[in-house]
Amino acid sequence: MTTTGGAAPPHREAPRGGASAGRRGRDGATWFLVLPALIPILVLSVGPLLYGIALAFTDAQSGRTRPTRWTGTLNFQDLLHDGLFWESFRIGLLWAVGVTAWQFVLALGLALLLNTNLRLRWPARALAIIPWAMPEVVVGIMWRLVYSPDAGILNETLRDLGLGEGRDWLTGLATALSAVVLVGVWAGMPQTTVALLAGLQNTPHELHEAAALDGAGAWRRFRTVTWPALAPVALAVTALNFIWNFNSFALVYVLTGGGPGGRTRLPMLFAYEEAFRYGQFGYAAAMGCVMVAVISVVLAVFLAGRLKGGEDA
Repeated sequence: MTTTGGAAPPHREAPRGGASAGRRGRDGATWFLVLPALIPILVLSVGPLLYGIALAFTDAQSGRTRPTRWTGTLNFQDLLHDGLFWESFRIGLLWAVGVTAWQFVLALGLALLLNTNLRLRWPARALAIIPWAMPEVVVGIMWRLVYSPDAGILNETLRDLGLGEGRDWLTGLATALSAVVLVGVWAGMPQTTVALLAGLQNTPHELHEAAALDGAGAWRRFRTVTWPALAPVALAVTALNFIWNFNSFALVYVLTGGGPGGRTRLPMLFAYEEAFRYGQFGYAAAMGCVMVAVISVVLAVFLAGRLKGGEDA
């Protein structure tokens, strides 16, 4: 016996290609939305980077009438025997490590201070970021006036305190690099302070209260509560500061121009002189490639060590 009335219509399966077609449509829409931000990156960052890498394998020079030739690794072979470049690289590492370390130490202390319930802490926070808002050229000119051997405020203060007649800080072979490092720390400390202060404010206050109830002192609370929560921020800001400081140009260029006697000639200044003073574009591009490669390796080792230490902890 068969029944025909009220039978449910047969179930039809959805086309298998429908889900993948919808996914492709969503991916296309995503790329369409990302494209306006991606194009400037490709044009202004990736494109020049690839062009610079290609230029490093040529004999490109300024003012040449004959076409540029492909020279292979000749520029890199010359760099291996260029003592002046490797000396500037050593100075750049000393500068980057010194500025980054002092920036972090002083910024951490300032961030801890600004995170407390001090009176007028909001005006103090605003004043702390003033150096960050100043262009590097303005900072360099201002500190040249501070370091002036004749009428600079630093030498005048030393004379008033009876600590000597002062000196020419930016042209002395023994003081030039230290004086420039001090300016770099002052100029870059605010951004580190802001990042660390944000990390401190995200630390749960209940953890500090619980540690205090357990009898933990200030140092122990910092070591067991504050620092573990702050470590990821500290790692990121230290790595970024190292990159920015190593690639510094304008500040040192305005302060000393790389002198005296090359004591403050950072790698970026050396490459700038090779490209725009002597017209050796291919050789300067090779310097840039070497700097990127070496700094990438140094940062990879640093980040791997810090991340491994954090996992062990």
